[in-house]
Amino acid sequence: MLQVWKALRGSQPARALSALTSNNTKLELEPETDKLYSKLEIELRGIDPAVLKSYSWFATTAAGHLNIETGKCWSPRKAHHDRMTLLKSVHIYKKHRVQYEVRTHFRYMNFHKLTGSTLDTFLEYIERNLPEGVAMQVAKTELQQIPDHLRQPPEQV
Repeated sequence: MLQVWKALRGSQPARALSALTSNNTKLELEPETDKLYSKLEIELRGIDPAVLKSYSWFATTAAGHLNIETGKCWSPRKAHHDRMTLLKSVHIYKKHRVQYEVRTHFRYMNFHKLTGSTLDTFLEYIERNLPEGVAMQVAKTELQQIPDHLRQPPEQV
């Protein structure tokens, strides 16, 4: 173990790797299988619908270059309105009020049949190019194998 520690501390990483593999206790690494995702749902929120539409075009074009199957891309007709009413005066003059309104527009995109490495690459690329004032929420649906105890039919009850 001391030899491995000295090899790892050294400045040349190739020697450290050879020390690990040439030791009596060899480390065998199993190749990891890539995860499969059936669906990727992206929700975009922003105050400008033109920016959201342009960004969704950008994301679907990037998905096309990565051979990702693009699903439905849509937005609701109306924006979500948040209204606040405040008094102009602190103590009196209840009639004198000011109303503020914030409109939040949404855009939804779906992508289908992705591998884990493609998904990571795609998400990193579109997150790095996310415009200012736009929030993104991502939901992934992973495909998994059925557990062994559920594969076999139950015996007679």
